[in-house]
Amino acid sequence: MDDPPGWIAEFTVTPKQFAAHLDAIAGSGRTPLTISALADHLAGRAPLPPRPVLLTFDDGFADLPGPTAQTLAGRGLAATAYLTTGAIAPGGRSLLPPAPMMTLAQAAGLEQHGMEIGSHTVTHAQLDTLPAKALAVELRSSKAVLEDALGHPVRHLAYPHGYNSARVRSMSARAGYETATAVRHALSSDRDQRYRIARLIVRRTHTVADVTDWLAGRGARIAPYRDRPKTVAWRWYRRGRAVLRGPEFAG
Repeated sequence: MDDPPGWIAEFTVTPKQFAAHLDAIAGSGRTPLTISALADHLAGRAPLPPRPVLLTFDDGFADLPGPTAQTLAGRGLAATAYLTTGAIAPGGRSLLPPAPMMTLAQAAGLEQHGMEIGSHTVTHAQLDTLPAKALAVELRSSKAVLEDALGHPVRHLAYPHGYNSARVRSMSARAGYETATAVRHALSSDRDQRYRIARLIVRRTHTVADVTDWLAGRGARIAPYRDRPKTVAWRWYRRGRAVLRGPEFAG
């Protein structure tokens, strides 16, 4: 959108920017795929297509089932949408600040546009700071709500803002997810972790040249790699703060 709420503006592009980014992807010769195709490859069930690229969209903002899905479909680009059920289901509650959101009833329409649906939890909390019972609710309830709405299994998860831990990854697997995506600000690879798949965040300041570099394998680290000391320190700070304040928005 052209005029997003302030809290999400950094991670929003204008319709003109979005179209230009998608044109770069469509013209790159890469093969768009869904997360299930990547999961099949990481599990050894199927090879990847030539020069793959995976597009993902988190949360479920109001533009997703409208102009975003239509712009993707118009270029024949498959994608995966991870939905925060507490923000889109009737009577639901989430930690997301106010913003125009899609509805749960529109999720099936995303599939008709060629998008695969995954879970982005119930409330968009920092999962690695939650006690086990609350974490289980975030993982299992969001999955169940989406499966009821779509009428088929939902096998994939995205951690809000990428926050995860060994315990979160283990519980995600036990909850029935086949993959989980993090962030990591990195390109994924054949050696990437199935429950910590690396992604790049597109910010408002990213240009077509940035997207072109990523498509060529330039301009970002390649996962997997060890966390930096700054990342580890931030993780422990957040966890300590959660003990005092309770669950917080991951953003």
